[in-house]
Amino acid sequence: MVKISNKEIQNYINANLKTDLHSLLLKKSPFPEVSMQEIVQQIKGKQVAERKFPFLLKEGIIFPPQLNLEQSSSEKTALYKSELLRGSTFLDLTSGFGIDAYYLSQNFDHITLVEQNTELLKIVEHNWAVLDRKAKFINLKLEDFLDENQDYFDVIYLDPARRDEQKNKVFLLEDLSPDILEIQGKLRSASGQVVIKLSPLIDLKYLISVLPGISRIDIIALKNDVKEVVVFLSHEHTDEIICNCVNLESGEEAFAFTFGEEEKAQAEYAEPEKYIYIPNHSILKAGVFNLISQKFGVKKLHPNSHLYTSAEKNENFPGRVLEMEVVDSKKIKKKEQFNIISKNYPLKPEEIKKKYGLKDGGDGYLIFTQSKKGKIILKSV
Repeated sequence: MVKISNKEIQNYINANLKTDLHSLLLKKSPFPEVSMQEIVQQIKGKQVAERKFPFLLKEGIIFPPQLNLEQSSSEKTALYKSELLRGSTFLDLTSGFGIDAYYLSQNFDHITLVEQNTELLKIVEHNWAVLDRKAKFINLKLEDFLDENQDYFDVIYLDPARRDEQKNKVFLLEDLSPDILEIQGKLRSASGQVVIKLSPLIDLKYLISVLPGISRIDIIALKNDVKEVVVFLSHEHTDEIICNCVNLESGEEAFAFTFGEEEKAQAEYAEPEKYIYIPNHSILKAGVFNLISQKFGVKKLHPNSHLYTSAEKNENFPGRVLEMEVVDSKKIKKKEQFNIISKNYPLKPEEIKKKYGLKDGGDGYLIFTQSKKGKIILKSV
């Protein structure tokens, strides 16, 4: 690890950031103390850091293997979470490459990082020294740490592994590593607030039914791609769980609600008017389909379409707003170019393209969906 941070080797890495990595791997390393595989690993790390965590593009930073880079949070989602937490003592039980830990611990005085991968923890410790950040680094399995721990922390954070021994993705809490349901008692006894990052695919109703003490759920999308579901556990009793839908880098305001509000809300229905609204993916993930009709004064097209309409434009809607009109399928010309959306419609976008001989892309939109009166096609104007 120390060898790879040598200035001459780092200069070689920086000079080859745009070089084809396959051809580079066929070459012999110009440095006897490090292999070409190690050099390529650093190049890949810098390439990932450029789009995912640019704060690490500093001299002296060392990057771990590809899998650790892929499993790390992005700088943008970590920064969002950091603004929600503060206190004196912070514990990250699944440090990994330390991106979440670096940001989430910004508002804490004492930081403890636990990681069972010895080499990965050494890399994190080295990088934090380069970044001039202090922490207590503990190389243990988190279960062993919890068994030995006598301290109480203001916040405990963990991001459980979401793959089984065969590397297949898993989603149920009892299948994660660690098993959240098994260790929840130890987590609660060591902190008043536990924050858990989960898969964007986890079912929210299942989550609420099996995990007691949830006070808040944040659904975090980045540019309309849901990246994380973050759960906050608290000792304080709450009658209603707050759900916060966030779409970072979209210019849209976060939308917060309680599941009780959604259950009581009733959507108004209408045939398509001048404007069509497509909720962002954090809203769709939350399943908040009736409340947004009430809150934003828009009408639903159909119970299962999750598209909304209004005669007057609502600029604050959390999602896309398109000016559209209903068109007859006979007026769709072959080889026209559209962004095709299919919602609650028998055909998928690829099938629609084939059937009508359409090209994908451009500025125009075609939406194939259903209103309460039946199947309709909407075209942007």
